[in-house]
Amino acid sequence: MKLVSRVLLSLSTAALLALGGCSTLLNGPMPGNDQNYAAVLPLPPKPADQNNGSVYQPNTAVPLFSDQRAHRVGDLITVVLDESTNATKSADTSTSRDSSVSVGASTLLGGPIGVAGTDPLQTGLSSTNGFTGKGQSSQSNTMTGTITVTVARVLSNGDLVVQGQKWLQINQGREYVRLRGIVRPADISPQNTVDSTKIADAHIGYSGQGMVNNSNRPGWLVRFFNAWWPL
Repeated sequence: MKLVSRVLLSLSTAALLALGGCSTLLNGPMPGNDQNYAAVLPLPPKPADQNNGSVYQPNTAVPLFSDQRAHRVGDLITVVLDESTNATKSADTSTSRDSSVSVGASTLLGGPIGVAGTDPLQTGLSSTNGFTGKGQSSQSNTMTGTITVTVARVLSNGDLVVQGQKWLQINQGREYVRLRGIVRPADISPQNTVDSTKIADAHIGYSGQGMVNNSNRPGWLVRFFNAWWPL
């Protein structure tokens, strides 16, 4: 009876720990988040004793006669991803070299030198070297979609440093898109969107975690032999 009670107590404790772990995952930060791409919250309003006493405050004002475009820290902006790259490289090399050396019949005092009818000093040498090499490489990438990011910083010239990440949970895997770069306010459309091709110093990443992503990677032993063999 005591053994059964201990088993039930152990199972209950394990269940509580599992529920606590699930609660942490649901309520806490999502694992794998990169703080370099984390959302930036708007700046808090200044205290009453620090503002200029005016009704209008730059960090909280809402324009009445202009488009609602991102221009402050914490504002949202939608980036339209339209990336496409295509690169091809080829090389073809061919070299050849022919060499030959010959020594004719030898003479001594006007007569030929010979032993058993042959000249032991007559010789010839020839060599041929050749090399042919060819290489070709091609790569093509395409990324389309949208991601909404936040303004992390406003530069002195008015340009906006934006950053953000988007996670998708699909069955047994999790995929994410990350973006960081500099946006010129003039490139932001009235719909508060900007094309990814107009972002300077853009860092765009797309990857994933989970069973599907792991199945597309070779095991550690295969990676070891690919890195060190053949030497």
